[in-house]
Amino acid sequence: MAASPMEQFNVYTVMDLPPVFGLDLSVTNATVFMVLNLVLLVGVFALTTSRVRLIPDRRQVIAETIYEMIAGMVRTNAGKKGMPYFPFVFSLFVFLLISNVTGMIPGWFTVTSHIAVTFALAAFIFIGVTIIGFVQHGLGYLRMFMPHGAPWWTGFILIPVEIVSYLSRPISLSVRLFANMTVGHVLLKVIAGFAVVMGVLGIFPVAFLLALTVLELFVAVLQAYIFAILTCIYLHDALSLH
Repeated sequence: MAASPMEQFNVYTVMDLPPVFGLDLSVTNATVFMVLNLVLLVGVFALTTSRVRLIPDRRQVIAETIYEMIAGMVRTNAGKKGMPYFPFVFSLFVFLLISNVTGMIPGWFTVTSHIAVTFALAAFIFIGVTIIGFVQHGLGYLRMFMPHGAPWWTGFILIPVEIVSYLSRPISLSVRLFANMTVGHVLLKVIAGFAVVMGVLGIFPVAFLLALTVLELFVAVLQAYIFAILTCIYLHDALSLH
């Protein structure tokens, strides 16, 4: 029997650990691959920046290009006030990028295909941005729920709408990444299954699979970029209001 396309998302325990305050801290395959992604990420940047040259080689160019791209993203979308948060946005982007891309490797677990992971990241960003907003503006941060220049009486409609929109940020941010990673991997698995079943005629689904893999790789990079740029936009709202 062919394996289910959803089997690749199964989370199972690798190492049992005693609970702490009622929390199950056992190590799962998701935890293992998340750590592997971090180790790989550190290794890649250690390799590309081990010998910094005035005239960079190709490895250094890649690292510097990513650095400048994210720095430009923060500067453009969060403003100068957002630059102190550049290290966080950069770390977030490269972690999501390597998690999405390595998930394309057969047998590698895609940690960003689980809503628990993406929502945890989104919730951390949402709480952090909210704290920054209140630290910067005090209770004046609540002004963002009433668009500037709108008549006072429209507040009865606008304020509830703005509050719902604000509270939905971690949901939309996490679901977008999770859904794209999950759907893409399921589709790849289904097409690969057709290629095996069809025998000689499987050359056609294989050709389609190759094209779909390239598209999925593009989506993996794009989703990491979107997650990071939305984080910058939320930072801008917290630092400068609407």
